[in-house]
Amino acid sequence: MVSDEKPRTLGILAVSAAALWYKSGELEAAEQFAHDASRRATLPGFARQELRELLQSIWNEQAQRDTGILFVPGQVLFSVKGGEVVTGGAPLDLILGKVQVVQNLFHRTAEYLSGVTHRFKGPASKYIQDCYRPWLFQSVPGSYQFAVAVQKPRQQELFPGEEIEPEFLTEKFLEILRACSEDPVEGLPQVVTNVEYQNTFLKMIRNLAPTGKSFSQMEIRGAGESGTIVLSPVSRQAISETLRPRSSASEPRESESILRGNLRAVDLDKDWLEISMDGVTSRVTGLSEAVDDLIGPMVNHDVTVRVKVGRGRKLLFLDIEQDE
Repeated sequence: MVSDEKPRTLGILAVSAAALWYKSGELEAAEQFAHDASRRATLPGFARQELRELLQSIWNEQAQRDTGILFVPGQVLFSVKGGEVVTGGAPLDLILGKVQVVQNLFHRTAEYLSGVTHRFKGPASKYIQDCYRPWLFQSVPGSYQFAVAVQKPRQQELFPGEEIEPEFLTEKFLEILRACSEDPVEGLPQVVTNVEYQNTFLKMIRNLAPTGKSFSQMEIRGAGESGTIVLSPVSRQAISETLRPRSSASEPRESESILRGNLRAVDLDKDWLEISMDGVTSRVTGLSEAVDDLIGPMVNHDVTVRVKVGRGRKLLFLDIEQDE
C-alpha cells in the first residue's frame, strides 16, 4: 500500500491499476477500483480527473454491451480547450466540423490498412462505412470532451483475406495522429508509406488542429492510456510547412498568393472552386490533387486558399485549409 505522504506516486499507481483492469476487459473490477481510489482524500487532482474519465469510458462500454452491438475495445477521447470553449460546452459548428474530420480520418485509416487505392473523389465505399462505423459518446465535463468508439463488423473479419484485427485500426489511427502532430517529416513515412495517403492524413489532421481563434488546444488519447497527443497552433503550422514543399517544390514563393474568404462552391469533376472575398467571387482551378472528403465539408465556411498565378492571371490551386 502506497503511503498518503506520496500523493503523486499514489495517483500514478491508482490510474495505472484501474487502466489495467479496464484494458483487460474486467469492467466491473475496473469500475469498483476507480471508485475506491477516487475516495482517497490525498489523491492528486490529475489522478482524480483521469479516473473520472476512465469511469465514463467504463460506463460507455457497459452501455454498449447492453445494446447487443459489438464495439472494438477501448475508446478515443478528444478534449477541446481554450478560446470560446467552456467547461462542458463549445460552439456547435466548431464541434460538428471536428467530428466530421474524425469520422473521415477513421475511414481513411481503414482504407489505407486494407490496401485500397488512394481515393480523391467521392465518399468511402459503402463496405468501409458499414464495416467501420464510428460512434460518438459523451465524456466527462472538463473543457469540452467527447469519445469515439468503433462498431465491430458483423462478419468475422473486417477485410476478408487480410490479416487485420479490428482492434488494430484504432491503434493505427492514434499512431497516424501522433506521427502527423509530432514528427510529420521523418516519423510519418515510417507509419504511412504511401505518399498520397501521407498528404491526405496531414491535411485532415491540420484541420483538426486549432488556429488559435476559436480554441487553443485539442488533446487526444486512448481511454486508459497515459500518452496524450496534443494539437496546437504550433503543430498546425508545422504540418503546413511540411506540406508546402510537397505541393510547390518547383515554384518560387514569389508566385504564390493567399486568398481568405468563404468557400462558396466546389466541383472536383470540373476542377474548380469558388471563394467569395468581400462580395467578390474568384475561381481557382487545378484541383487535381484535392480530396473530396477533405474539401467538401469546407463549403460555406471561411477558408484560406494558397494559389499561384498562372497565365492570363488564372489562379491555380496549391492548398486549402479551413479557418475557425
